[in-house]
Amino acid sequence: MTGFARSEALALAAGEDMGPLLEAAAALRDSGHGDVVTYSRKVFIPLTRLCRNACRYCTFAEPPRKREPAFLSPEQVLAIAAAGAAAGCKEALFTLGDKPERRYREARDELARLGHSTTVSYLGEVAERVLAETGLLPHLNPGVLGEQDIATLRRVSVSQGLMLESASQRLCAKGGPHHGSPDKRPAARLEVIRLAGEMAVPFTTGILIGIGESRAERIEALLRLCELNDRYRHIQEIIVQNFRAKPGTAMAGASEPSLAEHLWTVALARLLFGPAMSIQAPPNLRPGALGALIGAGIDDWGGVSPVTPDHVNPEAPWPHLEALQGETAAAGKTLVERLAVYPGFVFAEGWIAPELRSRVLGKADSCGYARTDSWLSGGRGKPPPWRAPNGAPAIGGELSRLLAKAAAGHDLEESEIVSLFEARGPDLGRVCRAADDLRREVNGDRVTYVVNRNINYTNVCYYRCGFCAFAKGKLADHLRGRPYDLEIGEILRRVGEAKERGATEVCMQGGIHPAYTGDTYLGICRSVSRAFPDIHIHAFSPLEVWQGARTLGIGVAEFLGQLREAGLGSLPGTAAEILDDDVRAVICPDKISTGQWIDIVAAAHQAGLPTTSTIMFGHIDRPWHWARHLLHLRALQKRGGGITEFVPLPFVHMETPLYLKGLVRKGPTFREAVLMHAVARLALHPHITNIQTSWTKLGPDVAGVCLRSGANDLGGTLMNESISRAAGSSHGQEMPPERMEALIRSLSRTPRQRTTLYQGAPETSVSASFDAPALAPALNAIPPPGELPGGAGRPGYRPP
Repeated sequence: MTGFARSEALALAAGEDMGPLLEAAAALRDSGHGDVVTYSRKVFIPLTRLCRNACRYCTFAEPPRKREPAFLSPEQVLAIAAAGAAAGCKEALFTLGDKPERRYREARDELARLGHSTTVSYLGEVAERVLAETGLLPHLNPGVLGEQDIATLRRVSVSQGLMLESASQRLCAKGGPHHGSPDKRPAARLEVIRLAGEMAVPFTTGILIGIGESRAERIEALLRLCELNDRYRHIQEIIVQNFRAKPGTAMAGASEPSLAEHLWTVALARLLFGPAMSIQAPPNLRPGALGALIGAGIDDWGGVSPVTPDHVNPEAPWPHLEALQGETAAAGKTLVERLAVYPGFVFAEGWIAPELRSRVLGKADSCGYARTDSWLSGGRGKPPPWRAPNGAPAIGGELSRLLAKAAAGHDLEESEIVSLFEARGPDLGRVCRAADDLRREVNGDRVTYVVNRNINYTNVCYYRCGFCAFAKGKLADHLRGRPYDLEIGEILRRVGEAKERGATEVCMQGGIHPAYTGDTYLGICRSVSRAFPDIHIHAFSPLEVWQGARTLGIGVAEFLGQLREAGLGSLPGTAAEILDDDVRAVICPDKISTGQWIDIVAAAHQAGLPTTSTIMFGHIDRPWHWARHLLHLRALQKRGGGITEFVPLPFVHMETPLYLKGLVRKGPTFREAVLMHAVARLALHPHITNIQTSWTKLGPDVAGVCLRSGANDLGGTLMNESISRAAGSSHGQEMPPERMEALIRSLSRTPRQRTTLYQGAPETSVSASFDAPALAPALNAIPPPGELPGGAGRPGYRPP
């Protein structure tokens, strides 16, 4: 659904029967947000309770008290924030009275002692410290601001907010709830919201219902906010908050709005703002009615704190997160944690200050929601608990249709694959179970692996891929270690040692050394195949093939034919990264394009050289990039049939240039890593039948989860793994057959050693692979400076 014309929304809201209004709002919400209802795990920091306004319903604002500070000290602020960080919070919500220094001498004096002349200036200091010292992302609600104040706070906060409350000037008249409150004038508040739009600040606003406004005035307020958002697209959520009468206030005896009135307003807001907008209702102000609010069209509960109370509504405790999750699930939705800045602004250019971008990306998943566990690909941390899906699958619904379509071997479309990648909560379990059922049907309960050795013959590379920590430049640059270039004798020694240890394959790849030509790659193949004719040479990425052909001045197809004659058995389908040129323009701008990669792999298949296929995910990519990548691979396999397996490679971020510059995420989340294997099984069926999981990047525990979620292959023992290790992975350089098979048997599956092309490994090789002797020390020859980028040290070198 695309939404209603505003005249249609108002006409529907004017009807006496509220049923059609609620039904339309719920359908519109579902079209924009699916089954997801969000919340932010936050701490509430009341920097000051002093305020120059005198709202007749407020218990938050207080006058100065003797011997009590007017402001929280920096130490108090940091203590609250640290407690929140320890409890898993990601947002620091600063709420405070509006410009108390303009009303109270005590505020001016204390600000002076703190080194500031205004409350906003002090807020900027403590928000910056919270960000730097606890990592929480500040969301600031400091009241009515000018342009300079908004700009100042934009540099220390990921979002700002100001409730419009009402667009009725009538409520500011004597006797009204906003009398004596200059900052509650609608024109002043609307101007702040307008300025925030001009300055590209993700902004939270909304209305407060039940304070004496009419329905017509409520509609006017929503329409004024619609107009501003139409112009700037900066409003990230609309809060529809119900007034609560509080003892001790001038409005203690006022009537609170009924639930029906609240639902009517929520539904109208949804219809006016459309499917994409987030509509929020605070859950602590409507206990017992959360399902009804979801039914009226909300998709967000706002900030919920496991640490601090709601200081604005202290009489209304936050619901426990477990209870909130349960009530959300009872309404048929999945509770998902978000950040203080909403998903739509996380990846969009220009909305987050450059100095904050890395902080946001570090806490975000691929959809812009919050990372909710500490697991990192390549890291030492334990993955979160994984409960194997159980119970009967749900009957009916869109997800059931997609899973049945995939299982039947019908090709999924891009939007359908994206839907699978977005699965969360119970749907995540359903996708993984369906993938594992399909794996069992196609591959049985055997888990295969190959005994092989990685030989990375050089780490010198003149390409500037921002995701790579393996490649080295000039020796003088000292980039993450010393460059090396193996002599052919060392390569042969490593191949021979691998064969003695039961290897049936050597996997050889390296950086794009500026002195390498196609003859270099042909020479490596000939030397290895002559010395060890029964070892399978699995070598040279499509980028190396392209480079080799170019330096010889011949076509890719001709060069592939020469490589095959020289002994090459198959190609690794690496250098794929993400097969989307918009992504490649950021992470590997000088590398071959999506079309070139596809053409080279297709040419390899035509030359009789099988390939693997890969994806490197978890950096700047999004679910639709993954879907397009899988579609490219599926089309390629349908065209030539030469892909032996699909290997998801989660981005290991720690030492990579893009991460160190703060431009990418910290690799995929645990959920995304597992889901990639499951969705690949479903989306590539029946064309690519082997899904491999990478123990070097995931670690054995998560690799085991992936083997229960659609994967059937554990990859290679490797013997020398250096690319993931250079990026910061801590999962070792070798997983010998003993450990491989122990892991497989722990899953009640049957291990089977295979060859590169998925035949059974020879028994002599299998026997030699167990209890193999330790590897001899590897000798990485350090080349002279003339052979590094900028030089041409080898005969036959041709400038790229």
